[in-house]
Amino acid sequence: MKALRLGLVWLACCLPAHAAERVISLNLCTDQWLVLLAPEKVAALSPLARDPALSYVAAEAADLPWVRASAEAVLRLHPDLILAAPYGAQTTLAVLAQERIPLLRIDLAEDFAGIRRVTRQLAGALGVPERGEALITSMDARLAALPPPRNPVRAMVWEPRGFTEGPNTLMDAVLRASGFINASDGRRMGLEALLRHPPDLLVLPATPRFPSLATALLQHPALAALPRRQAVPPALTICAGPFTADAAAMLAQ
Repeated sequence: MKALRLGLVWLACCLPAHAAERVISLNLCTDQWLVLLAPEKVAALSPLARDPALSYVAAEAADLPWVRASAEAVLRLHPDLILAAPYGAQTTLAVLAQERIPLLRIDLAEDFAGIRRVTRQLAGALGVPERGEALITSMDARLAALPPPRNPVRAMVWEPRGFTEGPNTLMDAVLRASGFINASDGRRMGLEALLRHPPDLLVLPATPRFPSLATALLQHPALAALPRRQAVPPALTICAGPFTADAAAMLAQ
């Protein structure tokens, strides 16, 4: 607890008193929030921001600068705020902390309430609270427009290597918003087990541009026997954001 208190004190004293103007994001998730909220303040994004298979804002990010997760490269850009997430670039972030660069780490949202919270947190730090509220209003309108379920439908999210999404995950929130019952408890499920106990709806990530052994299972011919399958672009769900409501809308159709 003492270390946590010291960390919070450091964060409070080192964040700029005014809204930042030169912001660097070192994480795909913060890339997307930064571009949605304040593209004019982007000093640099992570390289993944430009990947359309992963990033919802890839088209906008194509014209914005990017930077490697290197302390030297970041320092050369003279940011007044760095955005990061709990994972990735930890060595770089430790060096930047020693340089007293203002740093804001966000938690990764796991439901729509979390998306609202993080949107407001970042919109406030960037000095654009009204833009944050506009994104939330649009997301909530999208969710409110989803049709109510006609009958209980059991859905399962099946991912590379047979991983599934159980309760209290982002995809669990997406399924529930779409009116489905999550049929998974979060354990891995092999192809044979899936075929023995198929859900009413199998949710898969969209076919990747570069298939691998990890994703080959998701294109197995035996899946054609399942009653219903729906692909969702990973860019809508790899990182939680206001755009994740689009994934719920796709499933609810």
